Amino acid sequence: MKLPVIRHLQKNTTPEALEATLEVLESFSEHRSVTEEEMDVVGELITNICGALEVHNNVAQGMSGVEAANAFAQKVMGSIDK
Repeated sequence: MKLPVIRHLQKNTTPEALEATLEVLESFSEHRSVTEEEMDVVGELITNICGALEVHNNVAQGMSGVEAANAFAQKVMGSIDK
């Protein structure tokens, strides 16, 4: 997870485009010829896209972009600590 990437995606990409990209990456990752190295990259991309989607949702509910990004980061860090 890279918070600057998540904020960039959230600011510059619509939720619809992020959803479409997420579908493509998930489909790609299911193919049998995908290597472990490729899976690592795809996993990082998926994490960042999901983060951007969550930030979009939080902004739509009234949070500022910075607050929404920080809330997502705290949520992720909290899940890692458990």
